[in-house]
Amino acid sequence: MSRFFATGSDSESEESSSADEITPKAPGTTLKQSLLLSDDEEDTKRVVRSAKDKRFEELTNLIKTIRNAMKIRDMAKCLEEFEQLCRAFLKSKNIVDKEGVPPFYIRLLADLEDYLNQLWEDKEGKKKMNKNNAKALSTLRQKIRKYNRDYETQITAYKENPQESADEEEEKGQDDSGSSSDSDEDDDGVSAKSFLKKKPEATPEASKFLKSAKGSGDESSSSDDDEDDEDWGSDTVDTGSDSSDDAEGKSASLAMVFLKKAHGPEKTTEKVGKKKKLKKKEKLEEEAEEEGGEEVEGGWEKVKGGVPLVKEKPKMFAKGTEINTTVVVKKLHEILQARGKKGTDRTGQIELLHALASISAEHNLGEGVLVKIKFNIIASLYDYNPNMATFMKPEMWKKCLECIDELLDVLYDNSDMFIGENIAEDSENLAISDQPFRVRGCILTLVERMDEEFTKIMQNTDPHSQEYVDNLKDEGHVCGIMDRLLNYLESRGTTEEICRIYLRRIMHTYYKFDYKTHRRSLGIQAETKSQQDQEESEGEDSAVIMDRLCKFIYAKDRTDRIRTCAILCHIYHHALHSRWYQARDLMLMSHLQDNIQHADPPVQILYNRTMVQLGICAFRQGMIKDAHNALLDIQSSGRAKELLGQGLLMRNMQERNAEQEKIEKRRQVPFHMHINLELLECVYLVSAMLLEIPYMAAHEFDARRRMISKQFHHQLRVGERQPLLGPPESMREHVVAASKAMKMGDWRTCHSFIINEKMNSKVWDLFPETQRVREMLVRKIQEESLRTYLFTYSSVYDSISMATLSDMFELEIATVHSIISKMIINEELMASLDQPTQTVVMHRTEPTSLQNMALQLAEKLGSLVENNERVFDLKQGVYGGYFNRDQKGGYQQKQSYQRDGGKGGYQSKQGGYQGGYQGGYQGGYQGGYQGGYQGGYQGGYQGGYQGGYQGGYQGGYQGGYQRGYRNQNQGNY
Repeated sequence: MSRFFATGSDSESEESSSADEITPKAPGTTLKQSLLLSDDEEDTKRVVRSAKDKRFEELTNLIKTIRNAMKIRDMAKCLEEFEQLCRAFLKSKNIVDKEGVPPFYIRLLADLEDYLNQLWEDKEGKKKMNKNNAKALSTLRQKIRKYNRDYETQITAYKENPQESADEEEEKGQDDSGSSSDSDEDDDGVSAKSFLKKKPEATPEASKFLKSAKGSGDESSSSDDDEDDEDWGSDTVDTGSDSSDDAEGKSASLAMVFLKKAHGPEKTTEKVGKKKKLKKKEKLEEEAEEEGGEEVEGGWEKVKGGVPLVKEKPKMFAKGTEINTTVVVKKLHEILQARGKKGTDRTGQIELLHALASISAEHNLGEGVLVKIKFNIIASLYDYNPNMATFMKPEMWKKCLECIDELLDVLYDNSDMFIGENIAEDSENLAISDQPFRVRGCILTLVERMDEEFTKIMQNTDPHSQEYVDNLKDEGHVCGIMDRLLNYLESRGTTEEICRIYLRRIMHTYYKFDYKTHRRSLGIQAETKSQQDQEESEGEDSAVIMDRLCKFIYAKDRTDRIRTCAILCHIYHHALHSRWYQARDLMLMSHLQDNIQHADPPVQILYNRTMVQLGICAFRQGMIKDAHNALLDIQSSGRAKELLGQGLLMRNMQERNAEQEKIEKRRQVPFHMHINLELLECVYLVSAMLLEIPYMAAHEFDARRRMISKQFHHQLRVGERQPLLGPPESMREHVVAASKAMKMGDWRTCHSFIINEKMNSKVWDLFPETQRVREMLVRKIQEESLRTYLFTYSSVYDSISMATLSDMFELEIATVHSIISKMIINEELMASLDQPTQTVVMHRTEPTSLQNMALQLAEKLGSLVENNERVFDLKQGVYGGYFNRDQKGGYQQKQSYQRDGGKGGYQSKQGGYQGGYQGGYQGGYQGGYQGGYQGGYQGGYQGGYQGGYQGGYQGGYQGGYQRGYRNQNQGNY
């Protein structure tokens, strides 16, 4: 609301001319009177506005709010207002279709996108943002990028010539309405550059009044909002006049206001002149930028840190100075003194060293000086990033590789040159003389640092981008440098240095599958002659290289760490190429599993990777139990991703602070070395299925049945809790569905769930010998399904033909015979083989379901009674000597719960839960289910399930001479 309303109209001031009378007025009356307007004023202020004006005014108000939020970096407000703006623009769709998209709307979209991009690139600024603003920034950035796709052409046209776009908008504003509000156009007139701070000068306040001067000849036709903006845009004199208005009364305030309007034209002309000058200045700068680009010589020039750019190379030496070794070395020390100091230009330092190297080469000062300078150039390149977490820029990385190559060239050309860390500065010989050059420095340390930088580059590159592939191509160059250094050190280096470079070479070889050797082992020839020539030129196999390098380290290394890493890499390489027995024997002989917990985290990660690869290798070879045991520790933890160094799990800040997180990120394995976690989990779950399902069938009624794999049981429980069972989709669902089919002995359904197109593409096709792995899996599924079938349905059969089993499971009769024989020998199946008829005769010795339930109930009741008595004793104390604490600390009843020496289990001398000499539930000398002194599953002297002297039909589950579950003499239940 304008302040003219607050001070009252002309008619009001005339009516209240007698200001001497001071009469008390009720609060609010002044406001009511000030709102009463005369008829003339009502006529002038009442304006009929079109729908277009209303809609555009709504848009401009929202744009003004957005720009204010941009100034204070309130991203949450920006996001909220932008969503309202989009909704308001959607309401204006009919008008926009007729009139076209308003230029001020396009201008805001372009400015907002540029502003958000600049904020996004400002890493430090993003870190300082609070959580809400950072979240709003990312959301708004995504929305504006998506939204601006519909207006790409208009935004491009605006960005090409923003000044013309502004002029067009002004002309359009004049045509539409001469009395449109200045405040809206004023806010739209602020360019993106003012927000992005690309140019030092901002649009002055005077420019706010230029458009109103063009749009309407006299200021009386402008709206109250324009006058409002003029008031706010004026200087402190105006505000002073405002404060005096309140003191002097209504008539004085009106006079001041109208006096102020009298000076308006002069101020407007001043502001017009200022704006014209600024426009000329901006045009000159834009023309200069277009013509000269970044290298413009005239006009303004961007400076860094307040210091003008030095375009001329600094002079290394004074004019007339004789260039010799001493002078160059002195200059080198001067440059190096600034190294690491605050404010040192690291790029400039590298350029100075390069210039010094070229000067020494021009004056033929010898290879010694050149090598020393090269050492320092490479060290300066490594120091370019002071933070260990940051990685080298691509241009610096390329320079580093080139410098190391040049240094190795010099070392190869001068075989008599001595370099080493143990050479003191005083004993260096850099000048050309009869004596060989002696230079302080270690080329091995530089190459090791180069390898670490390469790893950091790979860790910090998006693995799904083309940039990652381009960076990975540099690995060939890195390995080439290592091979050159390896050859150099083999002739001149110490044993310790050779071991270090051997390990670096091993670390770049152990995880790579040698397809050339694999094809050769399968007898597959290369298709074309060029491929054959390439294979011949590639040199020796990776297995031969690994064997040679690792065995040297085993024999010569004095540090445990290098030898441990070499052993693990060797095992990994064996396992990767399906050499199961060599890998297993090397792991068992090394005894690394005994003390690996004391190793540093990178070695532990390597150990975990090796164990996983060993388990996958065992699975490919059909060693299901070995595969399960190798993968058990990694998979049961639920942190396979973290243990293999392939990513971090989300944790609370209490468990891991920011510094620990940075350290753990530096330990991560680059993406191209990752092991497929889905393949790993699938191998583990299938191995667990092949072991667990037959075991569950064999011990269905055993209360003390143990779990082989907790994770597998968890997946089964998740599958059972599903309210609606549809066809399996994920890998886990496929394994659960296959397990249910195997429980029923249906191997064909199990096979169809494990091996199908979806599982092939996700898992099985990733193995080198895909077909062989599938055949092995089918065979294992058939065998384990047969075992499960016999366990589950043996109580149904009196006898079953092996030929029938062979047809059901599509196995050879010899295989069926072998499986059943093993089950009988291991006492898993109570049966016998009838050789003439080729049948399996079942023995009816299995307990019935009622007996099984009775056994379980008895065990649970016994444990319940014992626990109850212990709790009672803890609360009441020992009562009447009825219980006493034995030496082992357990409460046991003298008569009925005393542990019987070497016979195991709780057995009473005079009867009780397991009834002493006379039997009872398990009957002493007379046999029983677990018979007396001979205990175990086969009681008494006669063995088998029928114990005691009376074994066979008199024994069984009826213990001793007195059959049944109750002993007639002294036993009790």
